[in-house]
Amino acid sequence: MEMHEIKYFLAACRTLNFHRAAELSHVSQPALTRAVQKLEAELGGHLFHRERNQIRVTDFGRLMRSHLEQVLRQTDTAKVAAQSFLKLEAAPLTLGVMCTIGPLRFVGFLNDFREQHPGIEVSVIENVPGRLSELLLGGTLDIALMAQPSPFDARLNVAPIFRERFGLAFPVGHRFEQRNTLHVTDVRGENYLSRINCEYRDYLGELCSRHGVTIRRAYRSEREDWIMAMVAAGMGICFLPEFSAIHPGVRHRLVAEPEVVREVSLASVAGRTFSPAVSAFVKAVREYDWAAGATSAGGLAR
Repeated sequence: MEMHEIKYFLAACRTLNFHRAAELSHVSQPALTRAVQKLEAELGGHLFHRERNQIRVTDFGRLMRSHLEQVLRQTDTAKVAAQSFLKLEAAPLTLGVMCTIGPLRFVGFLNDFREQHPGIEVSVIENVPGRLSELLLGGTLDIALMAQPSPFDARLNVAPIFRERFGLAFPVGHRFEQRNTLHVTDVRGENYLSRINCEYRDYLGELCSRHGVTIRRAYRSEREDWIMAMVAAGMGICFLPEFSAIHPGVRHRLVAEPEVVREVSLASVAGRTFSPAVSAFVKAVREYDWAAGATSAGGLAR
């Protein structure tokens, strides 16, 4: 059955007159009559008793009327939802973000995106890159921002967004504060606070080993905020991306020779079609001035 057949039938139910129903539906009476007859053939029963100057709804017609009114309401609801979705009104987007992205820098982007697209409802899921890749491939995530030292899964499309250097985070008054840059060997002899969710944790550990440094691990935690609080309290130091050192009482110096850099990328599933909301997000990420965001975030912990 077609929607215009349902609409003509319901108009006839309201008016109990094919001529009046045709006028309300802006069609000729023969066209409306043919549509009702076709609907009766499809449903397998008479919807109306035809009399000389009027029509009456049959018992079968009354049964079908309630069902077809519901079909029409659901169709109208679907159209409104589709229009809102395509116009980015109440459009959902599920975003994956690795745990170690500097919050101030990224929240600045999300705030700008919200101002530009107030109708897009963004849900943010934090996790490590390996798990984010699984959630992307499984369809739980629409898009993800992440970095890792090893190659990404070949089933993902990965577009670099910004680069970020690693350094050492330490408390106010530490001897590192008098230095402009540091070396991986400066970790020697220091209590080290291990960031369990850091995607470069193993890479940095191997780098220290290659330079003859044994890391003296004092504490380990999955919580970035706990690690930063312990650094500020003078309990140890840790490797940290430059735009993540925003905790009060934490200072940061870049590591040079060798320099360690991570490339934060926008990842999506290869071949998967973007919704309008995801397309808008991808466009916003690519156009955002991450360098300006880096300046505002990075100036807090020097």
